[in-house]
Order: sequence, then C-alpha cells, then structure tokens
Amino acid sequence: MTDSSEEARLPAHIEVGGLLRRVQQEGGFGMVLAKGEPEAGTILIVLVENGSDQRAWERMPDPSGGRRWTLSRAESREEPGAFSEWLDRRRRQDPDLWIVELDIPKPERFIPGRPNPG
Repeated sequence: MTDSSEEARLPAHIEVGGLLRRVQQEGGFGMVLAKGEPEAGTILIVLVENGSDQRAWERMPDPSGGRRWTLSRAESREEPGAFSEWLDRRRRQDPDLWIVELDIPKPERFIPGRPNPG
C-alpha cells in the first residue's frame, strides 16, 4: 500500500496516537522514544519482540511517486549498540522525526501495507 498524496496523510501526532492505542489493545507495549513535528513529522517505527530483534521501518519514496513503508535498518548481534547509534544519528539529522517503539508478537502486522502473518 502506498500513500498516494501528502494531503491524505493524517497529522503525525494522530497517526502515532492511533498506532499506540492499537498495539496496547492487542496486549503489546508502545512508547514514543522521540517526539517530532506534530503535523508533518516523519514517523520511524522500531519493532521489537520481547525486548530484542529491533527493526526500523519508515516511509520512503517509491518509483510511482508515492511513499511506502520500508525496512531501513535491523539490529545486528555482531555490532551491539550500532542500532541505537543509528537511531541517534537519524534523530540528529531530522529533528521533526517521530521515533515510536512497538513491542508485541508479530509486530510487522502494525506496518501499513504489510501482510498480516497468520
């Protein structure tokens, strides 16, 4: 699923709030790690299962001119701390960025446009 127009996009603070509520209703835990610009901030979602195996998803431009959720980075066991350092760099590069962590089984189901694993 692609976001075809920026006008159709919800304000970031509303999208983040709805995402956190959905995760909590499903028995998971969600937390805002960094608050960005309330209306038009970019959202980066960090998915975690039982406190480990972090993956960062964010909307990226696609060839059709829309935006698609894309896996930007995954935690590496060979480089402890590299994922956190990458998040810190992303936040410094984009102060409007929202960073939201979701800790729940099968967290990819909360990424819009991703198939819902059985």
